[in-house]
Amino acid sequence: MMKHYCNPMNLEYRYQFYRKIVQGQEPEPFKVYREAADPSLILFKDTYFLFPSMTLGFYTSQDLYDWEFHEFLGDIPIYDYAPDVRVMGEYLYFSASGMDKNCSFYRTKDPRTEKFEEIPGTFPFWDPALFVDDDKRVYFYWGCSNRTPIYGVELNPETMAPLSKELELIHPHPECRGYERFGNDHISPKSEEQIEAEVEAMLAGIKQQAAAQGRGEDIGMTEEEARAMLRAYMGNSPYIEGAWMTKHEGRYYLQYAIPGTEYNVYGDGVYVSDQPLGPFKPARNNPYSYKTGGFITGAGHGSTLEDKKGAFWHIASMRISHNENFERRLGLWKAGFDEDGELYCDQRFGDWPIAMEGNAFDDPDYMLLSYGASVSVSSGEGEKNITDEDIQTFWKAEESESGAWAVVDLGQPEQVAAVQINFADDGVRKELPESTERFLNFYEERWIDPKKQKTRWLLEGSLDGQTYEVLTDKRNVETDYAHDFIEFEQTKELRYIRLTVEALPYQQTATVSGIRVFGNGKGALPQGAQDVQIEYDGKMDMKVCWNAENIVGAVVQWGYAPEKLYHSRMVYGKCEACVGAIVEGEPVYVRVDTFNKKGITKGNVITVNE
Repeated sequence: MMKHYCNPMNLEYRYQFYRKIVQGQEPEPFKVYREAADPSLILFKDTYFLFPSMTLGFYTSQDLYDWEFHEFLGDIPIYDYAPDVRVMGEYLYFSASGMDKNCSFYRTKDPRTEKFEEIPGTFPFWDPALFVDDDKRVYFYWGCSNRTPIYGVELNPETMAPLSKELELIHPHPECRGYERFGNDHISPKSEEQIEAEVEAMLAGIKQQAAAQGRGEDIGMTEEEARAMLRAYMGNSPYIEGAWMTKHEGRYYLQYAIPGTEYNVYGDGVYVSDQPLGPFKPARNNPYSYKTGGFITGAGHGSTLEDKKGAFWHIASMRISHNENFERRLGLWKAGFDEDGELYCDQRFGDWPIAMEGNAFDDPDYMLLSYGASVSVSSGEGEKNITDEDIQTFWKAEESESGAWAVVDLGQPEQVAAVQINFADDGVRKELPESTERFLNFYEERWIDPKKQKTRWLLEGSLDGQTYEVLTDKRNVETDYAHDFIEFEQTKELRYIRLTVEALPYQQTATVSGIRVFGNGKGALPQGAQDVQIEYDGKMDMKVCWNAENIVGAVVQWGYAPEKLYHSRMVYGKCEACVGAIVEGEPVYVRVDTFNKKGITKGNVITVNE
């Protein structure tokens, strides 16, 4: 049987306790939620190593399918974001972010069995990315700001100190690159009044911090200088961050994330050069990692891997952002380079089951059977959210006792191949254990729980809603999978899928954001998109509308050439989609593919702008 996986990745995500510190106010209880982001994925000594932020460790795999978690050995900066790992000779090198200190590098010959050796840092950086060229020269890239660019420099491989002054390599251009614009769907989220209010609140906190430290009114700059800095920080300027370098056939592909991790449009762009420190120019295929629709959105701040067989993969951060902006997961997709050297990533059906051995842009083997299906529950509200294909909405039972259940009715018997069960965290508030070591500064406090939590449940299926068979029994497991994906050895004819929740971390009330059922549906294929209408402003925005019957949804694909429709947006239950990611001045070609339980009907390529 061919193996499939389904995003978000099926990992045991660690819980984090987090709260903001507001000067002069009593701290609120900690918010408790899972987080993992900013993943570095490499191949080291024939093993895949995956390092995400806020995880207390890392994962290893032999096949990119089964993952094993390892805790860090020794003293590693676990609360520094965006861990970067690269191979240098016999060593794996590690670094992470810290703008208010010189950031050290660490190395080990095997992080599973030995501690890291520290190489003291000589300069501060945020969102680091190390790169070793074929000639063994070492380069370093960093940057995470809505005020400063992506930087690059060559390093001394012995001391890891810069050999020259840093170079400015990538600046954002949201005035002409649609995908770099800030906000959900690239619509600015804040008014000028909101920005000014946030600036004044932050300035007050800075002044209070200065007074508490015995510096009186000395904040290191004038108030107007501070306001100017804070306006840039708090405003609608996009964040440019998350560098990663890939070399392919003599060319250097410097990747970067844009415009903000909490938005559905968070993605990765790429610049290209013939030299490791540039000058760089934008690739024509931008953004190359971009997932704005579907069950879970976001595909930014990641890394690109060439696997043991020479195939390419891209892994990146995906957003939930319900309890806190930085509530995130990981996604993995097929990637590659086309005949013109353009870097691409296939995210058309990017949160459906993906065949491990398949190729990029293959059609999915299984269709979604559960969208809009009726749901009955034991108690609580929001049962329709279980099948609405939105990870930010959920059903929540009334009580936290075990035994809460939800039943999805597919409407008729279907050939079911796989089920993904997605648990959510909502409103969990806890205090830390006494004397717990945690990260604390003047505006935030956080702690990653090292304890292994447990998520236990029973999944059953039925044809008549009366007699159920056990599909998967996890009532006695010691694992905590928030997005568990279960693929059956053979398809099963089922109409009803019942989930019974036995236990969740911290005795939470059963909260489920999706019971997603995949397989081979019955009936006729969907009608193809009819009367396609495209409104294009000639710059960065486009609206696509169509008519079609017997559909569940559609995927709108676009690109700068008819055969290079590498970008996509999935929509459910409607016949329109807005695209705000166009690069001004580039050609635009569009195709609308409709889908339902049975399969996909592909549309014709339409020329929008030549």
